Amino acid sequence: MTSNTNEPSKVAFWYDKEKRAIIYQVMAILVVGLISYYLFSNTQANLEKQNISTGFGFFEKESSFEISESLVKYSAADTYADALWVGVLNTLKVAFIGIILTTLLGTFVGVARLSSNWLISRLAAIYIEVLQNIPILLQLFFFYSLFSELLPGPRDALIPIKGILLCNRGIYFTIPADHPVYFYMGMAFLLAIFICVLLTRKSKKIQEQTGNTMFQLFYIKLESSAPSLMRIFSPIFNGPFANTLFSVFILLLLPFIVWLIGGAPTELNAPALAGFNIEGGTNFSPEFGALLTGLVIYTSAFVAEVVRAGIQSVSSGQSEAAKSLGLKPGLILNLIILPQALRVIIPPLTSQLLNLTKNSSLAVAIGYPDFVFVANTTINQTGQAIEGVAMIMVVYLCFSLLTSVFMNWYNKKMALVER
Repeated sequence: MTSNTNEPSKVAFWYDKEKRAIIYQVMAILVVGLISYYLFSNTQANLEKQNISTGFGFFEKESSFEISESLVKYSAADTYADALWVGVLNTLKVAFIGIILTTLLGTFVGVARLSSNWLISRLAAIYIEVLQNIPILLQLFFFYSLFSELLPGPRDALIPIKGILLCNRGIYFTIPADHPVYFYMGMAFLLAIFICVLLTRKSKKIQEQTGNTMFQLFYIKLESSAPSLMRIFSPIFNGPFANTLFSVFILLLLPFIVWLIGGAPTELNAPALAGFNIEGGTNFSPEFGALLTGLVIYTSAFVAEVVRAGIQSVSSGQSEAAKSLGLKPGLILNLIILPQALRVIIPPLTSQLLNLTKNSSLAVAIGYPDFVFVANTTINQTGQAIEGVAMIMVVYLCFSLLTSVFMNWYNKKMALVER
């Protein structure tokens, strides 16, 4: 009898790398599970010895503490769940506005750092070097002192512009009085955003097929009927920012039409001195102003370096070729340099924006009622320290993951696709 040499020889599983890897992973999971179970059971036992209740049943209890500012209606008679929700919204407000302002300011300073003007370049360099090396907590204390100590009291409030009051209790703005039409204007604005996205995609497809944008083709048709009139609008229809200009026009037009249909209300809710305080309008507290200013200025210094590095990563031949075609410096930066630099800028920019969101937890140092502030108050009143710390971890984890998901989607969209 002859043996079949084509049959694979059987190897013991401990000599198979793939099987060994699976066994090691299973063992690692079991070890982590056992350690987690031990820590959990040990914690539960110690809490029972100390007669400390566990769980999240305190959510439904009355909070019995006020929160100085809130985006939704809240009072001390509301539950701890309502109070924590107010903290989440306050943190989101700071993070959302801070991310937008930081991106804009950091981009501006980063571009200024590469300016051919010696003074502008040096000022940008000083801004970056100084602010990067001052701890964020010290900057928050400085701006809080600036807002709360240097500004006068409500009776002597400063009025830089009619309808705006500055005092040590915050910045007060005039806002439109309550009216149902403003809700429908918001819905119209969301509809306008959807329409702008569709029009932009349609215009790009037409440009790929014909070489002209949808608005340029529209201009060509109108020019034949009214050449003298359309010559005035030629820079708008044929300019490099035609899509952007029409998007802005639509975003303003639809809410304006709804406002007209709703009766065109013009009543305003202006801030005014009432007793020892200012009533009316809306306001940003000194704590919010100090936190937002500190986070934006500190983080923008790092974003500026990210932008500078991204711009310098683009070959200088790109700028030289654009100049040879007669493009102006502003167009070269917006249409050629920045779109290519974004592929280098976005990954480290994501990290800096995440840092801004996490650094917002320092708000507790200056008394701004963010989620950490509210959670700490809840822990002090209920004694639910483990649950409170766990909630803080989960909330900031969710904030970071949401920011990462959006930035990763944008990074994927801006990445070069090989054909």
